[in-house]
Amino acid sequence: MRELLEAVADGSLSPAAAQAELRGYVTGDAGRFDAARQQRRGIPEAIFAEGKSAEQVVALAETALETTDHALITRLADEQFDALETSLGETFPDATLERQGPTARIHTTEYERPSLEATVGIVTAGTVDGPVADEAEVVCSGAGVTIDRVDDVGVAALDRTLDQVDRLREVDVLIVAAGREGALPTVIAGLVDTPVIGVPVSSGYGHGGDGEAALAGMLQSCTMLSVVNIDAGFVAGSQAVLIARAIDGARD
Repeated sequence: MRELLEAVADGSLSPAAAQAELRGYVTGDAGRFDAARQQRRGIPEAIFAEGKSAEQVVALAETALETTDHALITRLADEQFDALETSLGETFPDATLERQGPTARIHTTEYERPSLEATVGIVTAGTVDGPVADEAEVVCSGAGVTIDRVDDVGVAALDRTLDQVDRLREVDVLIVAAGREGALPTVIAGLVDTPVIGVPVSSGYGHGGDGEAALAGMLQSCTMLSVVNIDAGFVAGSQAVLIARAIDGARD
């Protein structure tokens, strides 16, 4: 305790970082940030940008960088991204900001990226599934796993799925995103002995549209797979990372 207080007093540690050390979380005007989640769960807290103001997203990102040297932001709008670029140029000029679709990852020069000896395959049925797969990919790549991305192999032309089977059998975990009737994860799960995480995507229209038919189809799959909520790329990526961590530990 004394060392923390002395570090705050001499300016080598910020009050937010000290609070994170003591409590595991930091409370600010934009909410509480769980700075200890990476150590506790192996997955950092993601800042969910949807519904937040640009100022709130910036404040939470700066708190994350101040306490963990890393920030993961999902469902990011263009104006929020622009605000991040502007603010970080002033407060964390040496930070690296990477964006993939609606998801962004930021890290300082002090951040030590983890490394896992495991490969996650990320598969999409079509182009519309890309942003959800991007979210999962950013989570997985940030955890240090190897990514093998396979896009646009939906079952409307089954040959393009079958052409990739040998490749899909080589990975340790599979995340498969599909909308409409959500058939692709079920088909792939019947062809591989790899754990498959199905991600229903909010595409489609009419009865069962907005991902509802895809979710129901995956839940009713006669092949064995896990299913996350509609558009839940972050959750799928997190689950894949937890499996990858177990595989990495077993290999060690």
